Amino acid sequence: MATKIRLARHGHKDYAYYHIVVADSRSPRDGKIIERLGSYNPNTNPATIQLNFERALYWVGVGAQPTDTARHLLSVEGVMLMKHLQGGVAKGAFSAEEAQKRFDAWKAQQQAKDQKVSKAEADKKAAAQKAAHAQEVEANKAKAAEVLKKRQAADEALAAAAQEAAKEAAEAAAEAEAPAAEQAEA
Repeated sequence: MATKIRLARHGHKDYAYYHIVVADSRSPRDGKIIERLGSYNPNTNPATIQLNFERALYWVGVGAQPTDTARHLLSVEGVMLMKHLQGGVAKGAFSAEEAQKRFDAWKAQQQAKDQKVSKAEADKKAAAQKAAHAQEVEANKAKAAEVLKKRQAADEALAAAAQEAAKEAAEAAAEAEAPAAEQAEA
């Protein structure tokens, strides 16, 4: 039986996630599996990979062929490197301790790289938020200045209307006094 390490699709439309499985190469994509090794969720940022390292290493060691995508996921997790190092140990090129030391060094380097990338993303996000806040503050200042202009214009119009009303009232009072004065003279 030819075994494959491949992805089995789960989830719903437009939100797929995958189980990393070992299956007979003749079985359907989401059909009968031999063992589930982990999961892969490309919907998160960064993509989430959960893998049973020992079982994946065992299956690769006994000859299960990973598909291209599964091979990439196994490489990201270090399974393919460990298989390579175990091959060197079997040939006598170096000891098992040296292989573990090399693997640990690689893993530390990968974690440092991931932290650097996540820190850069966090800094970029913070800078974008700061720029958006500054832009919003400027927009609020511009809007406040515009509202102030409108209020001043409204106050000036109100003051002008009040002056006009006072002037008209004074004229009306003057006109009312004029006939009364004419009648008093007569």
